[in-house]
Amino acid sequence: MADTTARPHFARALGSRNFRLFFGGQSVSLMGTWITRVATSWLVYRLTGSALLLGVVGFWGQIPTLVLAPFAGVLVDRYDRHRMLVWTQVLSALQSLALAGLALTGVITVPWILGLQVVQGIINAFDTPARQAFVVQMVEDRADLPNAIALNSTMVNASRIVGPSIGGLIIAAVGEGWCFLIDAISYLAVIASLLAMRVTAAERAVVRGNVLDELREGWRYVAGFAPVRTALVLLAVVGAMGTPYTTLMPVVASKVLGGGPHTLGFLMTASGLGAVAAALYMAARRTVVGLGKVMVAATIAFGLGLVAFGFTHALWLALLVLPVVGAGFMLEMSATNTVVQTITEERLRGRVMAFYTMAFLGSAPLGSLLSGVVATRIGASHTIVLGGVVVVAGGLWLAMRLPLLRAQVRPIYVERGILAATQSEG
Repeated sequence: MADTTARPHFARALGSRNFRLFFGGQSVSLMGTWITRVATSWLVYRLTGSALLLGVVGFWGQIPTLVLAPFAGVLVDRYDRHRMLVWTQVLSALQSLALAGLALTGVITVPWILGLQVVQGIINAFDTPARQAFVVQMVEDRADLPNAIALNSTMVNASRIVGPSIGGLIIAAVGEGWCFLIDAISYLAVIASLLAMRVTAAERAVVRGNVLDELREGWRYVAGFAPVRTALVLLAVVGAMGTPYTTLMPVVASKVLGGGPHTLGFLMTASGLGAVAAALYMAARRTVVGLGKVMVAATIAFGLGLVAFGFTHALWLALLVLPVVGAGFMLEMSATNTVVQTITEERLRGRVMAFYTMAFLGSAPLGSLLSGVVATRIGASHTIVLGGVVVVAGGLWLAMRLPLLRAQVRPIYVERGILAATQSEG
């Protein structure tokens, strides 16, 4: 069993050796990932000066996830998740190395960036559901699963604070190519952590049909079970209409606020600070009970924050508003992940998390493309405001459905010992 006696409550999942290794390796690797994200956005905008092309690059980098994730989920349920993750990390390192080589030799163009973004999108389609489903195997005590999910979110958003700031400094000093090279090297940390794990063979469901049969089974479960369906629809709305603000961030930093790569790094850092604070709150929670209310409040706060950010034309005010945006998004995403993981049947976990990946990452390319088109018509700021209004509407929709969803989730929580039969969900 995991030794958690000396660990604070908010870090209890680190008592599991495999999760502790993963946490350390991913912390390094994600730093490089965020450095590359800010460098890619700045490089595209420097080469083209086009908000539309920022949206196009975002679209092509994420559209493979929308198409391939359901099939990847079937494979995640059939095969070794640990081995799959090792391969996705190796391939991601090679993709970043290719970006670095092209950028450092001065031959990189937008078509090259688009092509390599598609490659990374294909890798992510398999990596993300495998990673989400593997969390359950890394945590020795199932009661620590919500904490592990929250700590994973903390790790992602801590890197989101530091990574863009470092990326902005590196871009200003030596250019984008070195950002990509640092990212490629950072993958060695997570690959080493995965190889150091002691992994027992997980039970796999007996394969009774072909891939399409299993895909249909996963779809019927997601579409027919209202709590999962509602959570994923809301997440898709947030992903499509809310998260494209990050795609338009270089435009805001340059045209609206009159800054450069440093300004872009400051904006991303401010958003990340709010996200980390929200992730620490999630890690400190002792139960999944009440997460429905958290999802409602977080979605509405995220939308209102986007509206305020869209109307902001001063850097200091943007830096005050963006922590609310980051916190709202992180809480909605993390709470959705926790609820879905908690109520999903183990034999369907890979497929359900693939649909989660579609909602979380797959909707973003459509939003990125739409935001790029709309921004060329009405401007980046107004586009962000419009997205915020739609997100607020999504939060209000969830609030109206919450009583019905609680009634369906309650028996599952009682059966799994999360909620006593006489206890109220609150």
